[in-house]
Amino acid sequence: MAYIQCGRNALRQIIKDPRVQSSDPMIQPLLYACQGIRYRKLEVILTTNIERLGKAGETVKVAPGYFRNHLMPKLLAVPNIEKFAYLIREQRKIYQPEEEEVKVVTQSVEDKTKEYEKAARRLDSARLVLRRFIDVEKFRSRATKDDPIELRSPVTKEELVAEVARQLSVCIELENVHLPTPLSTFGEFEVPLRLPKSIPLPEGKVQWALKVKIRGK
Repeated sequence: MAYIQCGRNALRQIIKDPRVQSSDPMIQPLLYACQGIRYRKLEVILTTNIERLGKAGETVKVAPGYFRNHLMPKLLAVPNIEKFAYLIREQRKIYQPEEEEVKVVTQSVEDKTKEYEKAARRLDSARLVLRRFIDVEKFRSRATKDDPIELRSPVTKEELVAEVARQLSVCIELENVHLPTPLSTFGEFEVPLRLPKSIPLPEGKVQWALKVKIRGK
């Protein structure tokens, strides 16, 4: 301990000497650290955005203790030397692509009409297949084998709209489906569709219709 104290005293004398300037090469941060004197701030390169300090890639000055105890252990900054500066520049080239200008394309009325017509033709040509459980009690009490097989739970308009979106990838509204009563039996049905009059009907068609087939599970 005596040697350490003696060394500190010698350092104090060197620094207090009026003949020694602060710009002298012999005055190193180590001398200040030995005396507990705060040395000049360090220049570091930030690797990420830090509030009230700077953005990633910027060079800022921070206290040595702040860099040593907070920034460096968490890899939030690196010393401002050429090796690290080069690595940061190359990393930003790879992981930070250039911002592209986003152009908003407005869809014309004609384009929308073509999309509606395409969706309507798909609905008219496709067949929706639903699987449902039968009503066992009513099935056993049928008078003849030709009597329709009733479902345990009828198919509603809401279910048709949901199945059209799932199976055909076409979104329609409840008002587009004309179904006065739910479908309650097995079989094949044509459910009328109420689509805008601006969508032309195919030749020979009187109205748009959705083909639905209900079968057992």
